[in-house]
Amino acid sequence: MSAFVIMSSVLITGCQEKNYAQVPGEGAEEELQESKVSRGEYLVTTIGCVDCHSPKKMGQRGPEEIPHLKLSGYQQDQEIPPIDKANLKNGWMLMNGDLTAAVGPWGISFAANITSDETGIGNWSVEQFKTAMRKGKFKGMENGRDLLPPMPWPNFAHLTDEDLEAMFAYLKSTDPVENIVPAPIPPDKLAKLK
Repeated sequence: MSAFVIMSSVLITGCQEKNYAQVPGEGAEEELQESKVSRGEYLVTTIGCVDCHSPKKMGQRGPEEIPHLKLSGYQQDQEIPPIDKANLKNGWMLMNGDLTAAVGPWGISFAANITSDETGIGNWSVEQFKTAMRKGKFKGMENGRDLLPPMPWPNFAHLTDEDLEAMFAYLKSTDPVENIVPAPIPPDKLAKLK
C-alpha cells in the first residue's frame, strides 16, 4: 500500500509539473518578445547590417560606429566625397569613408535608415521587411525599385521567417533617428558630380 501511495504521489506530481509547464505564466509573452529582440540584435550585428547602415567616425582602429546614429544610414546633410571616375572606368566599386555610400556601375547608392523612426522602418510591416530582404525591393514594396549594391539581399533571402521576424523586432525596438536618406544617383548623373 505504501508503495502504491508513493507511486501515485510521483505520478500526480509529474502530471502537475507537466501541466504547469504548459500554462504560460505572467510575463511569458514579454519574455518571448525580449528573446526575439535579443536574437534579432545578434543577427543584425553579426550579419553585418550595422557595418553599412551605421555612420562612423575615424578612430585609432579605423572606422568606429557613432552610437547615437546607429543604423540611421547615410546622413541627409552629408556631402558626397569626390569620386575618382578613372577608377570606376577601371572596374572599381568604391565606398565612402564611413561605408554608408557606394559607387559603381549602378551609380551611387546610400545605406537606408533602418531605425524605428518613420523616416526609417518605423511604419513598415513585417511583410514589407520580408519582401525587402527576400526579393530585394525598396521599402518592401512588390512593385518598388530593386535594392542596389552593395546591399547583399540575395544572401539574406535564405534566412528563415523566424530569423527575419527577430531582426524586424529588434529594428523596431531601436532608438528612432530621424534621417531622410537621399535617393540613389543613377550612373548618367555621375558626370555632373565633382
